[in-house]
Amino acid sequence: MAERISGHTELIGLIATPIRHSKSPKMHNEAFAKLGLDYAYLAFEVGNEELEDAVKGFKALKVRGYNVSMPNKTVIGQYLDHLSPAAELCGAVNTVVNDNGVLTGHITDGIGYMRSLKDAGIEPAGKKVTITGAGGAATAIEIQMALDGVKEISIFNRRDEFWERAEQNVKNINEKTSCKATLFDLADTEAFKREIEDSYLFANATGVGMKPLEGQMVIPDASFLRKDLIVTDVVYMPTETELLRVAKEVGCKTMNGLGMMLYQGAAAFELWTGKEMPIDYMKEILDIKF
Repeated sequence: MAERISGHTELIGLIATPIRHSKSPKMHNEAFAKLGLDYAYLAFEVGNEELEDAVKGFKALKVRGYNVSMPNKTVIGQYLDHLSPAAELCGAVNTVVNDNGVLTGHITDGIGYMRSLKDAGIEPAGKKVTITGAGGAATAIEIQMALDGVKEISIFNRRDEFWERAEQNVKNINEKTSCKATLFDLADTEAFKREIEDSYLFANATGVGMKPLEGQMVIPDASFLRKDLIVTDVVYMPTETELLRVAKEVGCKTMNGLGMMLYQGAAAFELWTGKEMPIDYMKEILDIKF
């Protein structure tokens, strides 16, 4: 890294909390080095309270761009100049590009998730999916699933601050795509079990399974799963969450969030640099296997 840093090196960042577990700095810095690009990527512990100041500070420092993760994805839009059509539809941002002081928010999570499924030989188009969550990543995945031809999506969420967003997601999907979406209260375990039993794939798109909720899972127990069900988790640290561990014991095909992290990062990388990320090299560096 030291030999690459110069007076011309441009900064790319990541703002979230918690964030010290992130593999994104390694991924992007290795990609910059591989392609000989004069950028450096650093992670910053930033939550909602510091978010506005962080955005202003990055703009003042002429930071080229940055990734945004929990809990900032659904609130950062108010501090930006523009949103991409997908980010506006999702109401969430995971990538910001600074073009000479003009800040544009993008969302690449859904694209990354669907690309990782394809890489693993999983094809949900024309099928039913059950998913938990209505935050930034969940929203992006749900919208992209609908756009990519998933037939039916059952969305489960707690009646918390994201409930209204979940309702809006369902409205957007039903009105603007050919997919049928239905929202359920996560506390309705009978409906939860029924919908999973009838699904091709079950996806956890919440932070349950990572710190500080490590060792927990969104399903009550293993009886909610069956052997021919595909189970995915957006969490990638730990690489095997409690949900995925239990799913493997049942015999399910499983996938963690590393593939999604790789491909959403590749899309962001191209927005900042205009170059394609060397995917095969990144899989080797990050030890991602499908």
